[in-house]
Amino acid sequence: EDRACVESSGRWCLVIMKLELCNFSGYKIHPGHGKRMARVDGKVFNFLNGKSEQSFLMKRNPRKISWTVLYRRKHKKGTTEEVHKRRTRKTTRFQRAIAGASLQAILAKRNQKPEVRKAQREQAIRAAKEANAKKAAKKATSKSGAAGRVQQKVVKKVKSSAPRVGGKR
Repeated sequence: EDRACVESSGRWCLVIMKLELCNFSGYKIHPGHGKRMARVDGKVFNFLNGKSEQSFLMKRNPRKISWTVLYRRKHKKGTTEEVHKRRTRKTTRFQRAIAGASLQAILAKRNQKPEVRKAQREQAIRAAKEANAKKAAKKATSKSGAAGRVQQKVVKKVKSSAPRVGGKR
């Protein structure tokens, strides 16, 4: 739609002109211009001029013809001043304390010498293995005691359901 002000009988009134779009070129068609064509199937086409009408009738592809709007959109012509590339922010690394360890403890561990860290790791592994061995020994002693006692299975009476009537479902 395009708006225009026209003076009639000393007053200003607003006149709204209906603008059509050319089905081939994509340009605006102002009132009193262009041609309208109705196909046999009832679809109506608007053309700006004979050039675009003939190109349409010759089944030319408007995306391959350089003066059409579709071509310019496809090949990104004339959009450089409108759209600016958005700058992406670089992510900054930030350190926080983890549950169970303060930031100072984490930094101190990081700054440790590799030999000290390796010795600590080996000591922790040794302690974990000892704990596992103790647990396994305790489990073995409890199992041998339990094997001496023989548990009797309790037989539960299962209630039988009433016979079905009416055949298969």
